[in-house]
Amino acid sequence: MTKLRRMRPGLAIGLLLLSWALCAAAQLASPHAIDIPKWFSEGFLDFREETATADRAGKRLLVYFGQDGCPYCSELMQTNFSQRDIVEKTRRHFVAIALNIWGDREVTWIDGRQMSEKEFARFLKVQFTPTLLFLNGQGRIVARLNGYYPPNRFSAALDYVAGRLEGRQSLGDYLDANVKEAAGAGLNEQPFLLTPPYDLRRRPGGKPLAVIFETRHCQPCDEMHREGFRRAEVQAQLRRFDVARFALSDPRDLVAPGGRTLSAQAWARELKVAYTPTIVFFDDTNKEVFRVDGYLRPFHLASSFEYVASGGYLKEPEFQRYLQARAERLRASGQKVELWR
Repeated sequence: MTKLRRMRPGLAIGLLLLSWALCAAAQLASPHAIDIPKWFSEGFLDFREETATADRAGKRLLVYFGQDGCPYCSELMQTNFSQRDIVEKTRRHFVAIALNIWGDREVTWIDGRQMSEKEFARFLKVQFTPTLLFLNGQGRIVARLNGYYPPNRFSAALDYVAGRLEGRQSLGDYLDANVKEAAGAGLNEQPFLLTPPYDLRRRPGGKPLAVIFETRHCQPCDEMHREGFRRAEVQAQLRRFDVARFALSDPRDLVAPGGRTLSAQAWARELKVAYTPTIVFFDDTNKEVFRVDGYLRPFHLASSFEYVASGGYLKEPEFQRYLQARAERLRASGQKVELWR
């Protein structure tokens, strides 16, 4: 397999990442999750050329952002890209290239700006790995997958982009209509969820707000309630928040953090919620400060809540760096960190 260049070993962050990777390996996650299939393109990382080359071949560009020690990246490579139909579909319709969110290779963006891989990831606000971007021949991002998608949802997302459907419907609507999953017919109830009337305005010094958007028949939503919200570490973080939950199609009125009254359905559209579950976080000034697009495993789920409640987002704008530092801090105190379980 082809390995992307790692960061220079002299840098302190390199030591942190090495420790992260070794600990991940001990938990049966690949320490080289950024390893990619041989059929990925090496490319020159000049996106003006990359998109034009893919377009001439009748394909679109798939850009994968990963990092070593990332169990979600490992799952994408080992599970999704081990399935023949997904591999054949990807190779038929896309030119795939891979980037390291901590890498130093030079990237040239569509407008000619040059930057390193890690600067490019920051420029595109990549907060989760894996993140996949799909670009058309003009270099416009037509779809974005933040985090890991299981094979059935991932395959449907490939169909959406390959079919050039972005001008007809949103990716979320397409997945809702075309991905059939064994999931509950209703929304999961939890004792920590706010009840009507929904006045979500924040007051200075008050609790931050977490707003969960879900749908019925949503297997990842069920998993979040079944596994994530039952973990003690997640429950401890939930107590630091007011937590509201709405279905994407919920017609009930609410008072949004900014003070406007509108339906939950209309608000979800305004927030551009693409798929479920999505968690949008607001601070005590009624400002959105972070969001999670899709279900995370319990450690990452708890970390996302702590990231907001502790004000970590103010000191460290890159969630991945915050995750690494938190994992190291917990391990140093003798606690076991489970990245995937």
